[in-house]
Amino acid sequence: MPSDSSDDIEPKKPSLGLALVPVVLTLAVLGVQLFYFGDFTPHIPLAIGLAITALVGLYLGHDWGNMEDGVFRVINVSLPSVSVLIVVGMIIGVWIASGTVPTLIYYGLLILSPQIFLAASMIMCAVVSVSLGTSWGTVGTVGLALMGIGAGFDIPMYWTAGAVVSGAFFGDKISPLSDTTNLAPAVTGVNLFDHIRNMMPTTVPAMLIALGVYIWAGYALIGEGTASFERIESITNALNEYFAISPWLLVPALLVLALAVMKKPPIPSLFAGVVAGAITAMIAQGASLHDTFGYANSGYSIDTGIAEIDSLLNRGGIQSMMWTISLILIALGFGGALERTGCLQAIIAAILSKVHSFAGVQTAAIATSTATNLVAGDPYLSIALPGRMYAPVYRGMGRSTLNLSRATEEGGTLMSPLIPWNAGGAFVISALGLGVIDGNFENLLYIPLAFACWMTPVIGIFYAWTGFFSPMADAAEKKDWRENDRSIADLSAYGYDDPLADEESAAAR
Repeated sequence: MPSDSSDDIEPKKPSLGLALVPVVLTLAVLGVQLFYFGDFTPHIPLAIGLAITALVGLYLGHDWGNMEDGVFRVINVSLPSVSVLIVVGMIIGVWIASGTVPTLIYYGLLILSPQIFLAASMIMCAVVSVSLGTSWGTVGTVGLALMGIGAGFDIPMYWTAGAVVSGAFFGDKISPLSDTTNLAPAVTGVNLFDHIRNMMPTTVPAMLIALGVYIWAGYALIGEGTASFERIESITNALNEYFAISPWLLVPALLVLALAVMKKPPIPSLFAGVVAGAITAMIAQGASLHDTFGYANSGYSIDTGIAEIDSLLNRGGIQSMMWTISLILIALGFGGALERTGCLQAIIAAILSKVHSFAGVQTAAIATSTATNLVAGDPYLSIALPGRMYAPVYRGMGRSTLNLSRATEEGGTLMSPLIPWNAGGAFVISALGLGVIDGNFENLLYIPLAFACWMTPVIGIFYAWTGFFSPMADAAEKKDWRENDRSIADLSAYGYDDPLADEESAAAR
């Protein structure tokens, strides 16, 4: 007897209209929460979005087990980054207690000048991020210290945060130790170091422009008279009063950098920094072992009477990251449901049906990665999904998929910190103490001030339409397509020849 089990029925593919339903409704609920209620907690709107997507999936014939598998598969991919968040929470609390962060702030106020501070912050974060291979680790450690220095110079928080984000995510984008930098070439089938080299034409000009803007801001906006030396002195005196300040307290930070230079994995390297910070806190600041456990779990607490110090140093610990981690898990679940039900694929397919030139496809790839970041809240999905969907089209055009790997990084890695409910944006807001959750919405100005992040995709789109730095596939890459049986779209209807025809002719000869 034939089975009538629904398990044997292939789920339907959604139409474009149906695929847009969960996206549009989720954005609507998110808009009500953020702008009508003025409540910056996007968790519930994204959870509602997951539920709406599940209903669409049931309508299409997916069973719950199938959709649940899609949700948890995407969450599973992100667990290494969630682990980084947990360790970074520990390191923030312990490094404040050890005097490492206060020492960085203290010497930064003495050495740096307000005029070059923003430019120096960007460069410092870029160097550290390249070394660590993690933008989040850089933001949560060096970035936090720079926020304290900026407060001492009376520089608005959003300017400092913009410079920190520009440098940290630039470094993450070109570091061979970075997970996203490895993910982009992996899903598009190109070599890691070729991928990094191909990102330089967009990344370097964006960084140089950002550097120029930060230098201009230092002199034109902040100026000579803005920094109050009495304010700086009060902060340094308070740090001296509450902490032992010494260059050797920088050992935990130097240890992490040394391990990064030795190309050790990020999580063990950062945890070594936690251990070194705990030992330093006990030796230099007189903390007990139990105290250090508390700092690592619940963060550091201090009351100096100086608002700038208290707001920056009362933070850290695993528990401080739980708001961000819970948001990331819900956002990733939503993204996984959208992918499993075919909604994201239907939207991308609709775009591809309308775009047939290289410039249009490159622009669409950047825009799709950005939109996936915006809707799904996940930088990994914003790289992996467009990378998989667009790669056959690039090959059908005879274009190197290095163009695609760069596009997914520009719309994925670099746009992630600029979307507040995205995993990257939520972490930046939490780790840098921007207070958006408490209603300090002016600090969201860090988004347009993170020049290097949003200018890179703009430059990438410019190259696509002018033909600059947009390589064709060479013989070695085409050989890889053939030998690994990589999918190639048939674009002959749009005037494109078979990209492997010459290779096959040469092989026949």
